[in-house]
Amino acid sequence: MRHGLFALLLVVCQHVCGQTASSQALHALVSEQGNPLYEHNEVRLLPSAKEKYADMFAAIRLARRYVHLEYFIFRQDSVGTELLDILAGKAREGVEVRLLIDAYGNYKSPCPMRREHLDSIRQRGIKVDLFDPIRFPWLPNMYHRDHRKIVVVDGLVAYTGGMNVADYYQRGTERTGEWRDMQVRLEGPVVDEFESIFAKIWEKTTNEHLDSLRYHADPQALGGKDIVVVNREPGRLSRQMRKAFVATLDAAQRYIRIVNPYPTNTRSVSRAMKRAMKRGVRLQLMVSASSDNRVTPEVVAIQMKKMMQRGAEVYYYEGGFHHTKVMMVDDEFCTIGTANLDGRSLRYDYEVNAFVFSPETTRQLNLIFDRDLRQSQMLTPENFKERFSLRRRVVGRVFQPVKCVF
Repeated sequence: MRHGLFALLLVVCQHVCGQTASSQALHALVSEQGNPLYEHNEVRLLPSAKEKYADMFAAIRLARRYVHLEYFIFRQDSVGTELLDILAGKAREGVEVRLLIDAYGNYKSPCPMRREHLDSIRQRGIKVDLFDPIRFPWLPNMYHRDHRKIVVVDGLVAYTGGMNVADYYQRGTERTGEWRDMQVRLEGPVVDEFESIFAKIWEKTTNEHLDSLRYHADPQALGGKDIVVVNREPGRLSRQMRKAFVATLDAAQRYIRIVNPYPTNTRSVSRAMKRAMKRGVRLQLMVSASSDNRVTPEVVAIQMKKMMQRGAEVYYYEGGFHHTKVMMVDDEFCTIGTANLDGRSLRYDYEVNAFVFSPETTRQLNLIFDRDLRQSQMLTPENFKERFSLRRRVVGRVFQPVKCVF
């Protein structure tokens, strides 16, 4: 159900009982911003690549009608090869398989898929295409990239989160060490929204229209978790993710916990964080000591110093590269998705986040956060200069205006 009886009762409860963090956030996300609300869903956290791939591959093997995949990066490594073999097997069984890969994400790969690779995949029965191929003069193609990670199986199961298809999520890299990330498996009415998101960008890329009557299932209500889906698209929905994060931060009454790899922030998000701390909300931010991105760690350091000076608790995770993108609020609700807290995600890219209104799921994420604190060091004025040399601090200040926009 998108805007059902639950939303109406919520508004009544706000006036009678006062606003909780979840009721305030729901009102902002649904009633004010128009994001779809889906009730009675099941949510399963997949906090490691091993769990994600095992669960997702098993679900795909059970597919009977179709499998739709949308990724920023899809590497031709051990994981990508295994997944393509599974998809080709399903195609031979008559299952429709569609795979969309962002062209810039593909270009960044050490072994990008070229025309001959795509043709080879198509010969195996898989419909594959690249979103917005990079063409001269290049610059226009660099702005609006498809950073989403979506998999939909038969309209019954959907996956989203921060993980692409690459074996470094399991093996780590020499530069960053172990990779940490979070994926989520969704079942119930909310799957319909993820299929709609995929169908729209697939048609934009290939001109193939996916008939909603054929590709949308009617999944039964499975659980008690209400989910708001926030989909960011350039143009009509360009401010949607920023507004959603600001609404979430503004709704918090007791605490906010954030894990994000690139929290360079936009002005509106930074201001919302400061407002929260000013009204007494405890803000805890977890960022990575290592990174896969040059210059960004220095810009993040400048932002984290500012937040620390305002009263935030900033923790540097030292157990590898934390690529996770989650936020937990007041033991009441959380968000999991693809959006980073940087200008690129919030101003330019295609992104999607699930805002899960479930104390149970929020508690599970908090337990993971608490565990990760054991491998983290809290930022202080004293260790800031030890962690970031003068050269790195200068680099951070020089590139801060650029990174906060891009």
